[in-house]
Amino acid sequence: MLTAVVTSSASSLQLTFHQGVLQAAEEEEHAEEGPESDLNPIFPEVKEVVWGFGSFVVLALAMRLFLFRKVRDGMTSRYDRIEGDFQEAENLTAAARADVADYDAQVAGVRADAQKQVEAARATLEAERSARLTEVNARIAEKRAAAAADGDAAKLAARSHVESAVADVASFAGQLATGKTPSTEAVNAAVAEAMGVSA
Repeated sequence: MLTAVVTSSASSLQLTFHQGVLQAAEEEEHAEEGPESDLNPIFPEVKEVVWGFGSFVVLALAMRLFLFRKVRDGMTSRYDRIEGDFQEAENLTAAARADVADYDAQVAGVRADAQKQVEAARATLEAERSARLTEVNARIAEKRAAAAADGDAAKLAARSHVESAVADVASFAGQLATGKTPSTEAVNAAVAEAMGVSA
């Protein structure tokens, strides 16, 4: 085999070729390794395989006999606990809905009672108002009748004064118009006729 050796000095570069140096070095390395150099470093030994398989079998049996049961029992108890919590939540929800329905029924009953009381109070107030209005209207009618009677009495009282005043005025006007005093019967008849027409 041809081997190139490069040497350099300050101003020059030297290249020389040697044959057989590298091959001899390789043969020396093979001679030093011996018969174990033929083994694959990645391939495990038989005793490692046996120990690994034995450990796996022991672990598999331990899991099958002990650990898997505990895991399964734990999962079953967890599932049962979750189902129990769901059932309890459903029961609580149903109880809460029943309480809400009961509360709504009580509120509706209280509202109905309050409405009845309001209606009764309103009817009582309306009856009292009607009675009071009837009483006030009766008093107003009495006062109006008394005022009308007083007015009629005042008219009658004033009528005699008015008739005498009108008689005096008519007598004086007749005297001025005719130059003589009219008779009292004529003046009274004229005044009665005028007062009757005006009345």
